[in-house]
This record gives sequence, structure tokens and C-alpha cells, in this order.
Amino acid sequence: MTTPLTLVPERGPDGSARLAVRGEIDMSNAGSLDEALAAESGPVVVDLTEVEYLDSAGLSVLFAHADRLELIATPLLEPVLTVSGLVGLATVHGLGREP
Repeated sequence: MTTPLTLVPERGPDGSARLAVRGEIDMSNAGSLDEALAAESGPVVVDLTEVEYLDSAGLSVLFAHADRLELIATPLLEPVLTVSGLVGLATVHGLGREP
């Protein structure tokens, strides 16, 4: 059974844009993620720690905004983010790297 995608826009203590993402990101809902990221014009911290699945449609959205994203991920997503090359384009924390 799939876990629905939940997107929760937030503000950090310094007023910076944050987006908490939960559930599964796939072709059926990647457009919602794109809209949420496009709603912010500047840098965005994207918390992926509660993402259970990320397919190529979700990766495409992250690539489109990579130059202004700071991703927080779990080791579960490490192979996907690494093999895709996203770790070379966006700032990524939580993969055994220092923030």
C-alpha cells in the first residue's frame, strides 16, 4: 500500500523557507512537489527524512530546483541521491556528511 504524499511548508527560525515532505514521491504526485518548490523564489530546505519512496519523476523535480535546494535525507535515500548525481548539484545533509 502506498503512503500518500504530504507537503508541509514551514519557516525556519531565521525565516528561511522549509518544506517537510512525507510519504511517497512518484509520477502521480511529483507535480505537487514541483508546485510547492516553485512557490518559493529563494533557497528552500527540503526535509526528506520521512520520504519512503522516490522515483524518477520525483528526482526530476528535485533536479529542476537543485541549485537552490538544501536536502535533508536519510540513509534509505542515499543510493538514489548518489546514483542520480543529485548529491553533486544540491546541498545534502544526513548521508554521513557534516552539515
